[in-house]
Amino acid sequence: MTHRLLPVAVWLLVFCSAVQAGPLAYVPNEKSASISLIDTADDQRLRDIPIGQRPRGIAGDAQRLYLTDGKTGSLLIVDKRSGQLERTVRVGDSPEGVSLSSDGKLLAVAVEDDNSVVLLSAPQGKEMARIKVQGKNPEHAVFSPDGRWLYVSAEEAEQVDVIDVAARRQVASIAVGKRPRGIAFLPDGRRAYVASELAGKVYVIDVAERRVLAEIVAGQYPNGVAVHPDGKRIFVSNGRDPSVMAIDVASNAVVATVEVGKRPWNMALTPDGSKLYVANGRSNSLSVIDTASFTRLRDVEVGELPWGVTIQ
Repeated sequence: MTHRLLPVAVWLLVFCSAVQAGPLAYVPNEKSASISLIDTADDQRLRDIPIGQRPRGIAGDAQRLYLTDGKTGSLLIVDKRSGQLERTVRVGDSPEGVSLSSDGKLLAVAVEDDNSVVLLSAPQGKEMARIKVQGKNPEHAVFSPDGRWLYVSAEEAEQVDVIDVAARRQVASIAVGKRPRGIAFLPDGRRAYVASELAGKVYVIDVAERRVLAEIVAGQYPNGVAVHPDGKRIFVSNGRDPSVMAIDVASNAVVATVEVGKRPWNMALTPDGSKLYVANGRSNSLSVIDTASFTRLRDVEVGELPWGVTIQ
């Protein structure tokens, strides 16, 4: 499929009409080098826009999207209203996940090839620190809700590395299973949840004590993790099943499992927590799950090889 950038006037029309309906889901598609825009009110695919050469990780706020480009080793900063690329910031070869601090002032990018996390100012994209971590090929670097810590997972690791954001250095490691992937914190920041792909488990971590509280048996190749806004449910994607399971926070029990598309990866919830959106890498689709009934509502076609999703 050939994509072209929309004129500013058309982009404004699409953006404004979507704001009046529901929040937008933004899906980076690695192979088609595009972002798919989905209206979460009716789950209609509004448009694909071209971006970079291999967009992977994505984060956003009210005004901008921040994406990593795996091929060019860059962070792409996109103005949401115009759809225009504001700037490209070189971060290092093979960047993956990107996260935005809760105050919107800091960005963290996991860079595989030099085993580091790059800390940048938002929205300027100015590099503030390059922090080495012990895990090889880091994939996600996720801020705790209070912004004090970064939890870092890596493909060649059996631990989660902990970075002190103020000190700009790694201060601890917490042992988990092989190949930790997705990370998410409860809204109050007391616990973190880490999916370890090769171990087939989700690890529940006490953030204050930096220790594992529980190990939850997952499906095959657990990957993405998302936390419901009320803090009562955790959702985990299982890459080889393919499915998404819901975990009760109080009991650590799996309370539901929902079949989705092939190779489910990273996920996001609507602000009210009513729907979960799952990027299916090998189905080129987004599965939409009703979080109250744990039912799959529909699949939305997106671009090729979707990596994840953010909802704004």
